[in-house]
Amino acid sequence: MLELQLSSTPRRPLRVLCLGAHCDDIDIGCGGTLLKLLSAPRPVEVVWVSFSAPAQRAHELQASARRFLRNASEWRVITHQFRDTYFPAQYADIKAAFEPLKQLPSPDVVFTHHRADRHQDHRIVAELTWNAFRGHLVLQYEVPKYEGGLDTPNAYVALERRQVEAKIKALHASYASQRSKRWFDADVFRGLMRLRGVEAGCESGWAEGFHAEKICIA
Repeated sequence: MLELQLSSTPRRPLRVLCLGAHCDDIDIGCGGTLLKLLSAPRPVEVVWVSFSAPAQRAHELQASARRFLRNASEWRVITHQFRDTYFPAQYADIKAAFEPLKQLPSPDVVFTHHRADRHQDHRIVAELTWNAFRGHLVLQYEVPKYEGGLDTPNAYVALERRQVEAKIKALHASYASQRSKRWFDADVFRGLMRLRGVEAGCESGWAEGFHAEKICIA
């Protein structure tokens, strides 16, 4: 399969912006991809934003970010405390929280939720991502959940088995509050990455899937 490479100018690191409605969304949606990007020799800078991070979960998020981003040349976690499941009613305030992100150094790639996600909080973050970052490469990740709604992606990042297992290990080590949830399960995470690996046709057999609505090929 044809592969496209993420690139930055030769004189600066690759800049990555990750946006998630809840504390574990980014880890689940693109954790393996982050591990792959950070395994390359070039420097990578990451800004990780969670819009619903109450105190206990924010502590878990910081622990997870340390595990995923330890090889980043620079990383920063930004948290907000918008009410879980009530994002549509907080639309104006969440939109205002996006404004400072537009003042950060321009990212080379933005990871966010899929606009067709069935979780209302996820959809709001995805919609506002496209509103704030119109001229950027936006890759929309997927999060397995009770509501279902996983569509076939049109972009894939091939992973090595070690990255798959490192992602799962970091999730379970970091988010004690989520371990009782039926969807927060190693078999679920591993199974989805295996399925995406089959679809991608990659040699390793493992991948994360994304929805890429617009890509400009130079």
